[in-house]
Amino acid sequence: MKAVVQRVSSGNVKIPLENYFASIEKGLIILLGVKVSDDFEDAIFIADKCSNLRIFEDENGKMNLSLKDIDGEVLIISQFTLYGETQKGNRPSFIEAAHPETAIPLYESFISQMKKNLGEGKVKTGLFGTMMQVTIINDGPVTVIVESKQK
Repeated sequence: MKAVVQRVSSGNVKIPLENYFASIEKGLIILLGVKVSDDFEDAIFIADKCSNLRIFEDENGKMNLSLKDIDGEVLIISQFTLYGETQKGNRPSFIEAAHPETAIPLYESFISQMKKNLGEGKVKTGLFGTMMQVTIINDGPVTVIVESKQK
């Protein structure tokens, strides 16, 4: 499992065809990719790691505070393209990206663990498998990649 984690001052997701909109203020936007070999242990590991990442500045300007410490929000977006292989040719291969029957339960498990860690009202999401318009106001910019153990 792979998470691209961006510290944001705000962000939102819009899905016009579904008449769907979700937004956050200060916090994290997490682009989450699920790999074919991932399991529930990976989802819990990544959620716990993202909840506790110390990438927010303290009173001395050091990245020393977590999302929990600042009482921030999180917007989680499913993104299978994180497992696009580009070594050969010019068209990405998505053979390592999990199919929906595997990915959806793991994505939902990740969301559940984030809600457990941060509180129900602090977690917003996009809609799995849907074309989305995501606005990210990256703060810093600060972007880190969190991956579960290599299998």
